[in-house]
Amino acid sequence: MTFETRTYSEPTEPVGNVAELFAGVGGFRIGLAAAGWKTVFSNQWEPSTKAQHASNVYAARFGEDGHTNVDVATVEALPKDVDLLVGGFPCQDYSVAKSANAAKGLEGKKGVLWWEILRLVQGQKPKFVFLENVDRLLKSPTKQRGRDFAIMLKTLGAEGYVIEWRVVNAAEYGFAQRRIRVFIVARRLDSLARDWTFDGKVEIYKSGVLARALPIHPADEALKQVDLSADADVISQDFNVGGGKSPFENSGIYFGGTAHTVKTLAVKAANPVLLGDVVLPDSDVPEEYWIPADRLPEWEYLKGAKSIERTHAGGGTYNYSEGKMAFPDLLTNPSRTILTGEGGTSPSRFKHIIKTERGYRRLTPIELERLNGFPDGWTKTGPNGETISDVRRAFFMGNALVIGLIEKVGAVLTADQRASRN
Repeated sequence: MTFETRTYSEPTEPVGNVAELFAGVGGFRIGLAAAGWKTVFSNQWEPSTKAQHASNVYAARFGEDGHTNVDVATVEALPKDVDLLVGGFPCQDYSVAKSANAAKGLEGKKGVLWWEILRLVQGQKPKFVFLENVDRLLKSPTKQRGRDFAIMLKTLGAEGYVIEWRVVNAAEYGFAQRRIRVFIVARRLDSLARDWTFDGKVEIYKSGVLARALPIHPADEALKQVDLSADADVISQDFNVGGGKSPFENSGIYFGGTAHTVKTLAVKAANPVLLGDVVLPDSDVPEEYWIPADRLPEWEYLKGAKSIERTHAGGGTYNYSEGKMAFPDLLTNPSRTILTGEGGTSPSRFKHIIKTERGYRRLTPIELERLNGFPDGWTKTGPNGETISDVRRAFFMGNALVIGLIEKVGAVLTADQRASRN
């Protein structure tokens, strides 16, 4: 693959309408627009801050039409003409408890955001659902590994969907960042071809949405089956009690009360984009991004291996260990995952540092945008032309997704949408 700076335009002949939840600065929308989908509703709300920076950037780039900046719990329903619901929702605790007043006797305790997604799905029943989350979702919580994901499969499947998932490393498919996320794609059963019959192995390796969008190597390994026939409240209480290994592998599909899962390997891109392909010329990098020589030892120490004695709150001591990290980050590899703390001048173990002919420096906001596939300067200003701080721009990219992957999945959904109309 060759790096090309992305541009954005609305589809002229859209194949369907999208509702985007937890919209951030619009990564889903950009990728799906390139695949022919039109976003008609979006919601972005950050509960921990008064200033709604991400929503402001979203509105500045796409306009206010159809965009909302409210708690998702106050969104009464999706528009009636929505075909595809998408969102990169935060990962929380998804345990459930019985409630006499709740539908099917279930009520979220802490995983309220999942339950809001499910509520909106129940109200509108979009043809497709496409969600993204951190890969640890497949093995949370610690004391019942995989329970949260089991509940998601059970409750969404009960609404009439077949559900695929795959843990995806963007770099394996040619993109310049080693960003690892779990993609979840659900198709409404009555939208499938009339002659569709369920075959878990065929769906995972060949005919499913994710198999067609993000190819994997064929294998003869047998699929494991995870019984999810019990009610969701029983699953919440009894699933994998004791904290053993999660039964969910990096690929799988759920249908009819059973999850079928297997470990798969990506068909890697032959010519991936590398970190060095996205960097700006030295002459375009602001002075504050260069590391003074007298500050380099601080960065080198933080990146190095270390064992530090620490004290528990109760008074006992323990050794906290960290492994060595690359210093500088190699331009000849895809980048590490961008984190929300990437911005700011203070030395950090987790911020990227690269070395060019001039010296050592941090990555600029444009380079971080490029690593996720956004157009250059996408997060630079708000709706009234106000400047967004570089720290905030880095935070956006730490929360964002790799747009090229969304476009690939969106293209397969486009094909399915057209097929379902014929």
